[in-house]
Amino acid sequence: MQNYFQSVKLFFKRFTLVLFLYQVCRILFYLFNSSNFNAITFKSIIGGLHFDLSAIAYINLLFALFHFIPGNFKYKPSYQKVLKVTFYTVNLIFLLTNFVDFEYYKFTGRRSTFGMITASGMENEIKTLIFSFLSEFWYLPIIAILLSFLFWKSIPTLKIISIQNNTKIQILKQFGFFLLFMGVIFLFGRGGFQKKPLRIVDSVSYGSINQSAFVLNTPFSILKTIGKKETLEAPNFYSEKELNTIFNPVLEINPKGEPTKKNVAIIILESFGRENIQRGQTPFLDSLLTKSLFFENGFANGKLSIDAVPSTLSSIPSLMNHSLITSSYAINNVYGLPKILKDNGYNTSFFHGAFNGSQNFDQYCNVAGFDNYFGKDEYVGPESFDGTWGVFDEDFFQFYCSKMNEFKEPFFTTIFSISSHNPYTIPEKYKGKFPKGTTKIQESIAYTDYALKLFFESAKKQDWYKNTIFVLTADHTSSEATEKKFETNVGKFRVPIAFFNPGDKNFGGISYRNMQQIDIMPSILDLLNIKTKMITFGKPYKSEKDFVVYYLDNIYHYIDGDYYMAFDGKKAIGLYHFKKDELLKTNLLNSNKEIRTKMERFIKAYIQSFNTRLIDNKLVL
Repeated sequence: MQNYFQSVKLFFKRFTLVLFLYQVCRILFYLFNSSNFNAITFKSIIGGLHFDLSAIAYINLLFALFHFIPGNFKYKPSYQKVLKVTFYTVNLIFLLTNFVDFEYYKFTGRRSTFGMITASGMENEIKTLIFSFLSEFWYLPIIAILLSFLFWKSIPTLKIISIQNNTKIQILKQFGFFLLFMGVIFLFGRGGFQKKPLRIVDSVSYGSINQSAFVLNTPFSILKTIGKKETLEAPNFYSEKELNTIFNPVLEINPKGEPTKKNVAIIILESFGRENIQRGQTPFLDSLLTKSLFFENGFANGKLSIDAVPSTLSSIPSLMNHSLITSSYAINNVYGLPKILKDNGYNTSFFHGAFNGSQNFDQYCNVAGFDNYFGKDEYVGPESFDGTWGVFDEDFFQFYCSKMNEFKEPFFTTIFSISSHNPYTIPEKYKGKFPKGTTKIQESIAYTDYALKLFFESAKKQDWYKNTIFVLTADHTSSEATEKKFETNVGKFRVPIAFFNPGDKNFGGISYRNMQQIDIMPSILDLLNIKTKMITFGKPYKSEKDFVVYYLDNIYHYIDGDYYMAFDGKKAIGLYHFKKDELLKTNLLNSNKEIRTKMERFIKAYIQSFNTRLIDNKLVL
């Protein structure tokens, strides 16, 4: 029995060692991302241990079996050697996935899932991206190698006393302990005796609004998303009749005038968050905004590029842990701008200078109903590969302009820029031309602004220019904030949204109403005087409604008027007057119950409507 307990002790020693290393990774994760978190509480630390125990138990369930199972074969040197090497290898692989989020969290605002780790939608770019990231974040491999070395050196080995044949009673006892210890490990993995096994969403119960990523670990997020397409649950907060009185996504536009037949060009600028403009990096865009209808309180509906396309083009926000494009609802019928405008005689096209297939944009364009998709493969022009993503913005914008000359009017086009994406490469001939700024991205922001300037210089010379409405926005904010106010759960979603109508000099000004990407579709249709009936989770820019909804890290974020609410799916967990309290320091949840009740009622209806329609594939009337 002594040898048996030595084997059991050995497993728990190794288990404890891995648990310790997970704490080291959590400390490193916090150090790399400390500006994104409020003061860490003891409750958050305990929550972290809870999720670590679960992940480590799941990963090591098989190793527990190999240590706990009765039999003298366990004590052979060859068996122990294989067990040690495989234990080290498997745990190291999972342990090092945490290193991905030391930097990647700055971009996504959440722990990486299986889809993120496997680069779903970016298969063409992954080879060059890996080398690019290793070069930029060279210190991470060094820390990883050091951690790997210390891990190997610290793994305890089995101390055999003497091998003797066990009696039947001893074997029965060992089987009893085997069942007991396996039950303990299974309980760790499950997360306790609660009704449902521990889930990613449970992390929100261990800290303040934005601490769930600190509580979680990347291996747990990966394990919980392997082989899974996200499936929504339909809450039943209200009856259908009451639901539609609170929020009804059915919008009917009945214009008084005739359709304008104006062209529409939506320009989505990579990472052009609100923090990156009007700081001297974007002189052309700054000047263009003064001639446009510019929304000072503009918001993205997601944190990833892949979230921005359905939000902007189909008025569908990203209210899941997976982006709509890669979710199990990716092929749901949608009636967005491409189909609506096509039904009204428009030629429709989407441009993205990256590799074809990047971000699954081409797939979504098929679902959305675009006539044509233009990616790197379709590009015609001077050699302009940036070495990582695709065609530099300057040349691809010129290609875009030339293709617009070929389209029969009226046309609807969308272009998504790429050069201000990590690793922020700009053409060699422009090195030193643009201001470096205060963060890594800002030189490439300045380059894309220059590319935009050249595009508009070319566009002005075309016959279609004054008959075109240009919509400018960003896909999301960038990874590094320039001010504290852009690090909050409000600030990290602020993006520019502007409508530029060069054919109407009286169209413009600054609006301080809340505007979001999903408002762009109904606003365009309103501007074009197109009679239609559709599903939209946004509202036209002229609407009296003033809401914004987005989702991050298992929390629904809801803005209405001057107030911001964080909602965990069942109840409000934070309420702030975000226009007066930009850093969200004063929680009004218990002091302003009238606003709380009103906002909780709306967000519950909004979630119920969104989930139900996605589940039932009812995004088209």
